[in-house]
Amino acid sequence: MRLVRFEQGGAVSYGRMDGETVVPVSGATLTEALAGNAAGAGVPLASVRLLAPVARPGKILGIGVNYAAHAAESVSFVNTAKPEVQKWFNKQVTATNGPYDAVHLPKVSPQLDYEGELVVVIGKPGRHVPRARAMEIVAGFCVGGDYSVRDWQKASQTMIMGKGFDTHAVFGPAIVTPDEAGDISGCQIRTFVNGELRQSATPSLMIHDIAAQIEHLTAAFTLEPGDVIYTGTPAGVGAGFDPPKWLKAGDRVRVEIDGLGHIENEVVEEPDTTRIG
Repeated sequence: MRLVRFEQGGAVSYGRMDGETVVPVSGATLTEALAGNAAGAGVPLASVRLLAPVARPGKILGIGVNYAAHAAESVSFVNTAKPEVQKWFNKQVTATNGPYDAVHLPKVSPQLDYEGELVVVIGKPGRHVPRARAMEIVAGFCVGGDYSVRDWQKASQTMIMGKGFDTHAVFGPAIVTPDEAGDISGCQIRTFVNGELRQSATPSLMIHDIAAQIEHLTAAFTLEPGDVIYTGTPAGVGAGFDPPKWLKAGDRVRVEIDGLGHIENEVVEEPDTTRIG
């Protein structure tokens, strides 16, 4: 199944993507929608706006430097070589962004960077999950964009500030369930900036694979339905170039993963607005 969350005529629903059609499914939560049945006639995909498949993830977790080539290019801004122990950070829930929505270029920094990634969405609660059973708690996979503000990231030991800006956790377009996705280890991840290929790799090149990530995380805390895991980015990020290739307003970033689809986002200036309440 390819489960999407979509908006049409002001109403937000879950649906099953079937080619160029979206069939609404019953259920108000992710868990209900995954088990839900058709709840109406299909509508053209072109007539709806696809949203982030999870509205407000309980946790958005990302593993750093999880591809060897990216670890090598990251020494200058992450201050670590190939990690022996998994290196995790969190992105704020307010960073959640849709697969085709705008990404903000922060007012406070010009050093906005892209990271195309495979995203895992958790479907069942799990604690102390051994790697052999890790996939039992996975609802499915998405295409992800982990945007990073490099100077803020470098200034914070935990990377939390540089990773958590609003709009900087893009994922979608659908949650592709494991039975539909099949073996994702060989699926190509590609990132394009304004049509230029910048990143290309497969999950088989991860230092710590998905099962190891779930085993490690659940040794410390419970993963719950709707939690989102960014599994690491390949080499080719903007910070890895000399000079760096930071994103600027008007740039378009497209991430695609074989069998999962693509996301595409335009970079825009962050609105110059104070908001209280």
